[in-house]
Amino acid sequence: MRIVFFGDSITDCGRDRSDIKSLGNGYVKILADKLRPIYPDMDIELINKGVTGNEVCDLLARVEDDVISLKPDAVVIMIGINNTLHKFKFGKELDLKQLERDLKELIKRLKEAGIVVIFLEPFLLPAPDKFRMRKLFDAELDVINKVVIPLADEFVAYDEMFNGLCVQTYRYTEFSEDGVHPTYQGSLLIADTAIKAIRKHLL
Repeated sequence: MRIVFFGDSITDCGRDRSDIKSLGNGYVKILADKLRPIYPDMDIELINKGVTGNEVCDLLARVEDDVISLKPDAVVIMIGINNTLHKFKFGKELDLKQLERDLKELIKRLKEAGIVVIFLEPFLLPAPDKFRMRKLFDAELDVINKVVIPLADEFVAYDEMFNGLCVQTYRYTEFSEDGVHPTYQGSLLIADTAIKAIRKHLL
């Protein structure tokens, strides 16, 4: 079974772009190290196609070359934080209607290719310099939830999960020092929950 991981820096995590087997040092690598021992007799190929800085439109632009052409059985997508982040970092406006169209088209192309779509919700943790981003990010999450939940085969909600843990038990820095990029502990939580969704579709 072949699974492609598709997203931004949270997926990329320093992978070697010249090596198809390089998984980076984030949640994809942690997940691979957990998944393979569970199915020692199963041929499971994991491919990391995360690219730092990507937005939803970037995934749509490269979905044919980086996912569909590889003929995977499943794709695991985490994308969306940069659509909000780039508004505050670079002044790039977030067009929510275009975001909705791009998400629909992205999932449509993957499903038409017969690929199982497992979508991991983006998240924003309560770092002080990220408070101003929350309102826009919530609006983006509304669009993501509206589009993705009915269309994807699996949807894992991380924003509520991470923020709930930060309110109840942990400081946000336990999971992300900047509110965006996960620490090892944050990546571990992503891997531990994503693997449950993936295992439902192992052939």
